[in-house]
Amino acid sequence: MLLPGPTPLWLSLLLGFVAAPALALGALALMHAALDRLLRDHQAPVLQRLLRDGRGAVRVAVALLALIAILPELDLPRQLVAAATRLADLALIAALGWMLTRKVAALFDAWLDRAWTGEEDWITRRRRTQLVVFRRLAVSAGVTLTAGLVLTQIPAVRAVGLSLFASAGVAGIVAGLAARPAVSNLIAGIQLALTQPIRIGDSVVVEGDYGTVEEITATYVTITTWDQRSLVVPLNYFMERPIRNWTKRTTQLLDTVFVYVDYTVPVEAIRAEAKRILEATPLWDRRVFAVQVTDLKERSMEIRVLMSASNAGRMFDLRCLMREALIGWLAARHPNALPQERVEMTGERAPAPA
Repeated sequence: MLLPGPTPLWLSLLLGFVAAPALALGALALMHAALDRLLRDHQAPVLQRLLRDGRGAVRVAVALLALIAILPELDLPRQLVAAATRLADLALIAALGWMLTRKVAALFDAWLDRAWTGEEDWITRRRRTQLVVFRRLAVSAGVTLTAGLVLTQIPAVRAVGLSLFASAGVAGIVAGLAARPAVSNLIAGIQLALTQPIRIGDSVVVEGDYGTVEEITATYVTITTWDQRSLVVPLNYFMERPIRNWTKRTTQLLDTVFVYVDYTVPVEAIRAEAKRILEATPLWDRRVFAVQVTDLKERSMEIRVLMSASNAGRMFDLRCLMREALIGWLAARHPNALPQERVEMTGERAPAPA
């Protein structure tokens, strides 16, 4: 017994459910304050992030530990002590799972902060994509395992807990699990993080829609299209079907504008005007430029203007600018530049006079 002699019920309840957890939380607060000061002096941002995130779960776990430790020492009915200890054990398992999941997520968040360099190059996007996918997979696995552990402690629902363990990959056959859509998406998430067919920030074409990869979760990808629609695609789609990724290796792109003009238009003049248009706009990254006659048709010739830009958005604007500027220039300088159809009418000649 914690106190000699019989103890009033209200006092035992106060000591067990209020005083002991409060003392434990006070000691924890002092320890957190000391660690905060120590890490701040040593400039350790990763450890600071780990200490800061998940403090709520740590407080709950510490309070439950104090309660479990003091309950056997209180003058309380055995049935009450057994029931309270059982509930506290289940809550402690949940709190510890919550705490570990938050700490793992905090570790990934700290790595994400360090991986962000301020420039959206392909190396940065690759690291960000891997970290985001693995973070969400780890959080999903932590939640599932914690729920399974809690349920296995309750005899009536132990079978449910075991099924959660199986679906999380702790037990069961991998081939059987892959047949389930949810788990198939989780496996596709791991493949996506390792093989990197797409990354956050990539410009892709999916089901005929062009857009940018905005978010990659543990089960789906969100693509924002050019008209600001959100296209939600399951992860396994990217493992099973071909897609067009315009920025797989680099965000820099080449693209073309075609002009169909009459044979009488001087190609060299079009080449000079296209070069002047590009040099006057910041949309051109000054890597590639060419003007070539790529086809000769019956009534016109096909002229291709090849140019480069630093990303897909700037390339779209550059192509539109080139079309508009060339149309205006042709209308002003060569009004007869549009393909023309020439018709020569011939009739029967009159007989020569005798």
